[in-house]
Amino acid sequence: MDDPQTSALLRELVLRLLPAGSPFSPDAALRYARRLLSSRLLSPSSLPADETSLSDSIKRQLALSGRTSAALAFSDLLHKLSMLSGPGSLRHRPALLLLLKSLSDHPASCVLPSLPLPASKKTAVQSTAGGVGGVLMLSKDPDNIREIALREYSDLAIEDAEIDEQTLVRDVLYAAQGIDGRFVRFDPRSDGYDLPETMRVPRSMRTMVRRLCELGWLFKKVRGFVSENMGQLAAAEVGTVAQAFCSALQDELSDYYKLLAVLESQALNPIPSTGSSSGDLRNYLSLRRLAVWLAEPMVRMRLMAVLVDGCKDLRGGAMAGAIHGHAQHGDPLVQEFMGRLLRRVCSPLFEMVRSWVLEGELEDLFSEFFILSQPVKAESLWREGYRIQTSMLPSFISQTLAQRILRTGKSINFLRVCCEDNGWADAAAEAAAHVGTTTRRGGLGYGETDALEALVVEAAKRIDRHLMDVIHKRYRFKDHCLAIKRYLLLGQGDFVQYLMDIVGPELSGPANTISSFQLAGLLETAIRASNAQYDDRDILDRLKVKMMEHGDGDRGWDVFSLEYDAMVPLDTVFTASVMKKYLRIFNYLWKLKRVEHALIRVWKTMKPNCIASCIFAKEGMGVKVQFVSVLRRCQVLWNEMNHFVTNFQYYIMFEVLEVSWARFSEEMDVTKDMDGLLAAHEKYLSSIMEKSLLGEKSQGIVRTLFALFDLILRFRSHAEMWFERIYELQIRGRGKSRSKAKDEFSKTNSWLEGGRKAMMQLAGEFIQKMGEDLDKIAAEYTSSLAVFISQLPMQQHVDLKFLLFRLDFTEYYSQLYPTK
Repeated sequence: MDDPQTSALLRELVLRLLPAGSPFSPDAALRYARRLLSSRLLSPSSLPADETSLSDSIKRQLALSGRTSAALAFSDLLHKLSMLSGPGSLRHRPALLLLLKSLSDHPASCVLPSLPLPASKKTAVQSTAGGVGGVLMLSKDPDNIREIALREYSDLAIEDAEIDEQTLVRDVLYAAQGIDGRFVRFDPRSDGYDLPETMRVPRSMRTMVRRLCELGWLFKKVRGFVSENMGQLAAAEVGTVAQAFCSALQDELSDYYKLLAVLESQALNPIPSTGSSSGDLRNYLSLRRLAVWLAEPMVRMRLMAVLVDGCKDLRGGAMAGAIHGHAQHGDPLVQEFMGRLLRRVCSPLFEMVRSWVLEGELEDLFSEFFILSQPVKAESLWREGYRIQTSMLPSFISQTLAQRILRTGKSINFLRVCCEDNGWADAAAEAAAHVGTTTRRGGLGYGETDALEALVVEAAKRIDRHLMDVIHKRYRFKDHCLAIKRYLLLGQGDFVQYLMDIVGPELSGPANTISSFQLAGLLETAIRASNAQYDDRDILDRLKVKMMEHGDGDRGWDVFSLEYDAMVPLDTVFTASVMKKYLRIFNYLWKLKRVEHALIRVWKTMKPNCIASCIFAKEGMGVKVQFVSVLRRCQVLWNEMNHFVTNFQYYIMFEVLEVSWARFSEEMDVTKDMDGLLAAHEKYLSSIMEKSLLGEKSQGIVRTLFALFDLILRFRSHAEMWFERIYELQIRGRGKSRSKAKDEFSKTNSWLEGGRKAMMQLAGEFIQKMGEDLDKIAAEYTSSLAVFISQLPMQQHVDLKFLLFRLDFTEYYSQLYPTK
C-alpha cells in the first residue's frame, strides 16, 4: 500500500465504483478501501492452497458451465502469465486467481456498499457476508457499527444495574483503606470485602470489584500487624528488628495513602458514556482504570502480607532471615521492594555485628542477636561465656562467618576482662581503616555482606594476633606448659628422684597421719636440692602439694599428688577438668616411678657381697643349695620385672611425653587464635592419655597394668621381709644380737633362741616358705604379663606397637605365649 503506483490505482478504482450522490467522500471511501485491503479477516483455511489447485478449479467450473473454449483460453493465458519474468510480472498469482474467482462468484459485491447513517441508536446493523471458497465479505459504515453495538450493550448494562460505576469506584477506594463503603462492605463470613448478593450488578463488574477489594483485605492484615506491634512497644515486648520492620511497613503504607489520595481526587470526575466525544473526556477513574492504577500496589501489598504472616512469631535475626528468603525473586519490582525493606529491617542487626566485632559490646536488650551471652566466672568466659544462637542466625550470614564474628568479639572481651588489656581498640581501628569501613554507627547495611565479611576477617586477624602476643609474651603461656610437663608429668628427673627419696618414708605410713605442711616443706627441699631451683620463682610458687581424698587403709602413696595453680587468664586453658586429667596422668606416672624406685631398693637389698658372707655358705650344704636356688629365682624375677618397667617407662617418657610435647610446641608456635591454641592443647593432652593407656577404650589393659604394678610392689615388700630375716639369721649365727627388733618380726625372732641345729632347721623351713611365696608371685606376674602383652595388639593407637616391640624384641614372650 506504500507504493505510489498502487495507491494511484486504488484511488482510481474507488472513484469509479463510488456512485454519484453518495454520502461518502472520496477520501473516506479510500480510507475504507485501504482498511479492507489491509485487514486480516481471512482465516487460515480460506487462504489458497496453491496455484495449480485454483487453476484446476476455475477450468472445471468453466467446463461445467459449457464454456469449453473459455477454459482453453484461460489455460493458455495462465501459461503465458507464468512465463513472464522481470518488470511487469506478477508475484502473487494465486491471490489474483482467487480474487477473479470470487468476483465471478459474487458479481454484486463489486460495488462498494452504501449504508445510510441510522436515525436512532437502535438501528439494526446491516452487513453483507458471503462465502464461497471461504472468503468473508464485510461491509462497514463510517460511524463504526461495532462502537454502536458496544454503546448499546453498555447502556443496557447501566440501565440493569442498581448502582453506577462511579459509586463502586468510590466504595472500592474505601475498601482499599480498610473502611466499609456504602455498598462494598467487609463480610466476616467470607473474610473479605464484597457487594451484597441481592444487589443487581453485572457479573463482570462484581468480579472486578472482588478482585480490587483484595487490596483492602491485604491492607487490613498489614495495618493490623503494625498496630499490634506498635501497641506492645511501650511494654518493651517488641525488639529493634521488629520495630524497624514495622517502621518500614509504615513508610510503605504512607506511600500507599498518597496514591489513594490521588485516586480519590480522580474519582470525583464523572465517568463519560461510551458515545461521548473525545473532546469532552476528562481525567476520570473507572474500575478498569483503577485496576491498572492498583496493579503495582497490589503486588507490594501481597508481599507485605506474606511477610507479616511469615514473621508473626519471629524476632531478631530469625525475622531478618525469613524476610531475606522472600528477596530471592526474579521480578525486578519484587527485588527492588524487598531490598529497600531489608535495608531498614537489617539495620539494627548489622549495628549489633559492628558493635560486637569492633567494640566487643553486645547491645541486645531483646535477645535478637545470634550471639548469646551468659554470666560465668572469668576462667569460663572463653568456653562458656558466649555461644551462637542458631535460631537467630539469618540465612545471609554463613555459619563460618558467624563463628568468626563470635570469636572476634569474644577475643575483645577476653582481653578486656581476663587479660586487663586495652590494645584491642587500636587493632580494631586499624582493621576498620584497612577495609575502608567506618567505625561509626550505620557504616554497614544489607547487601554489603562482602564488606561485612572483609571487616570481620581483618578484625579477627588483627585482634587474634594481639591476643596471642599477650598470652605468649605477657603471660608466658609456653613457660607454664613446660613447667607442667617438668613437674606434673615428671619430666625433671633429678627433682623427681630426690622428691621420691625424701617423701618415701612419710608416704609409707597411713594417709590420715600425714601432714600436708610437712610434705610442702619436703617439696621445697627437693626444689632447692635439684636444678628446679633455677626456675622462675613465679612458676615454682604455683607448684603445690595436694592430698586427695582418702579412706580407711589408704597409704600416703595413694593420696599424694602435686598440683599447678594456673591463674587468670591461663585457667582458660588449664581448666578444672583439664587439671583433673593432669592429676590422673601424674598419679599414673608417680606410681610408675614408685615401682621403679621399689625395684631399685630391692636390687640394693640383694647385694652379692652381703650374700657371700652369709652363714649358709659355711654350714648346711642342703640349706645352702636351697638358698642359692631361691636367690637365683628371685634375681631372675627381678630382672624380668625390671625389663618390663624400664622399657615401659622409656616408652612413656620418650615415645609419649616427648613426642607429644614436640608436636604441641610446633602447633603452639603456628596457631593464630585462641580456639586453635585450645584445640592444640586438647590434642596434646588427649594424645598423652591415649598413648599412656588412660583412654576410655583402654580400661581393661590399664587394670592389668596396675595389677602388674601391685605385684611388683608386693614382690618388693616380700623381698625386704625375706632379706631382713636373712640378715637377722646371719647376725645370730655370728653370736651377735640385735638391740631392737621390729614389731612385724617379733613372732619369728623366737625361733632364733634355739640351738644352731634347730636354727638351721628352721632356716630351711623359712627358705622353703620364701621359695613358695616367690613362686606364687612369679606365677601371678607371668600370668598378668601374658594378659597385658596379649591385649597390646588390640589397642587402636599405632605407637603402642612400638611398646610391644620393645617388650618383646627377642620374641621371647611370643614363643612363650603363642597367640591362638
